Order: sequence, then structure tokens, then C-alpha cells
Amino acid sequence: MRIDILTLFPGMFENVLGESILKRAQAKGLAEIRVHDLRDWTSDKHRTADDKPFGGGAGMVIKVEPVWRALQELRPKTEDRRPKTEVILLTPQGKRLDQKLVKVVARKKRIILICGHYEGVDERIRELADEEISIGDYVLTCGELPAMVLLDSVVRLIPGVLGDDESIKFESFEDGMLEYPQYTRPAEFMGSAVPEVLISGDHKKIEEWRRAAALKRTRRRRPDILKRKG
Repeated sequence: MRIDILTLFPGMFENVLGESILKRAQAKGLAEIRVHDLRDWTSDKHRTADDKPFGGGAGMVIKVEPVWRALQELRPKTEDRRPKTEVILLTPQGKRLDQKLVKVVARKKRIILICGHYEGVDERIRELADEEISIGDYVLTCGELPAMVLLDSVVRLIPGVLGDDESIKFESFEDGMLEYPQYTRPAEFMGSAVPEVLISGDHKKIEEWRRAAALKRTRRRRPDILKRKG
């Protein structure tokens, strides 16, 4: 999977891309992630990528020209390959990110992430994007953090990245429920013991316990998930 990121702050991604799952995915050649400074596509000596909004108001707005130039360069030039590149704008006005949407994005062969910033982006940038995504109903200073969240959630679904693809099936939200409680050694700690069934060796009973525990936890903590599931 090829992922290009357009940002005013490329340095924010250095540590994120150099650790854990994202580092492993790149080392295995399963994900090619390139971070681009949006200022590289500006045309003035000051490398201006943002400006004051027309009509007045506080803050700065990302300009459309550098984004358009960047997309012209980064998108494949041949017409038959163009639909394979999905341009995603990270914005609080976008579709809320959930595991279902993560799976959709993870099936793409190539995506370009545009990180919004300041008071927003020129409205014409939205016309250049195929999708707008938000990670929640709150406002952040920049779109780099949402881009990192989307990046991590998508890359880990690429086959071979986690090493054990079966583990994904049992994570929260994968079966429409939260994940069941997990335990490891010691079997008892300060009077709190691991449920007997988990050390019984009876795989059928363990599976039944896990499903019941996941349902109980979801019903208690996130009943809205069960309502959506119907």
C-alpha cells in the first residue's frame, strides 16, 4: 500500500513512522509511506501555504494552489490508474472514523492524506478530495494527529503487518462488540485471580466465556454499539 501525506509539519511524523507497527510495515515492504512538506509546492519566496480568509476572521486558511500542485504531481498520470488513488482530507466536518470505514480505506492500493490546519482549508480543497474523515466531534489544532490515527488503524489491517492476522478478528469492534477481558501471568495478583475457565484448557468453554464477557462489557459500556448492530 502506498500512502502519501501532505502536511505543513512533516517533522511530527518522524517518531510515529519510526516505531512499532508502522515501522514494521515499512521494513517488510508492505506499506510505503511518504511524508511531504506542502510548502514544496508553493510558488513565492516565503513558501506561503496559508493565508488570511476572505471576509475577515481569526486564524489562517490553507491555500488551494499548493494542494492542487501536489496532487497533480503525486497522483498517477495515466487515466486507468487514477481511480486507484483515494484523496482523503482530515477535517472535523468529515465522516466519523470507525472500524467499518477503516476497513474500506485499508482496501485501497494508494491513498493521499491532506492534513488540515489552523482555521481550516480553502473550500476548493474539498472539491479535490474523494473523502473527508474526522476522528471525532472535537476540534484539534491540526490535521496531523487525525492523519496519524487513520494511518495506524489502516496499516495494521494490511495482511502480514501484525504477523498473526487471526488476532485482528478478536479485537474490539471487529464483531460488533468490545473485546473480551484479557489476562496474563501471574494467575493471581493481590487477591485478584484470573477466571478459572481461562486456565482450564477447555477451548470451547473459553470461547463461550469470551463471547459472553464481550457481550456483557459492550452492553455495560457501549450499548449504542449493540443498538446499531440491531
